[in-house]
Amino acid sequence: MPNIKSAIKRVKTNEKRRMQNMSQKSALRTAVKNFEVAVEAGNVEEAKTTFTVATKKLDKSATKGLIHKNAASRQKSRLAKKLNGLTAE
Repeated sequence: MPNIKSAIKRVKTNEKRRMQNMSQKSALRTAVKNFEVAVEAGNVEEAKTTFTVATKKLDKSATKGLIHKNAASRQKSRLAKKLNGLTAE
């Protein structure tokens, strides 16, 4: 444990931020998984709504630096591809 006051504060803020990041990343993965479940089930309406939620979370996490912007873009592209494949059928 650090002795210096600023180092103590830094440990606290790092832990707080880590917990926040974990929570947001978990919510992001859940949103993507919900979309994929809707696609597997073949439910077009649910897939469209969960797609918008997932893309919103991806964009937000990219702007906050939780994931890289290119990674978010790649994931959105893949999700859109799945959605287009579902609606084309």
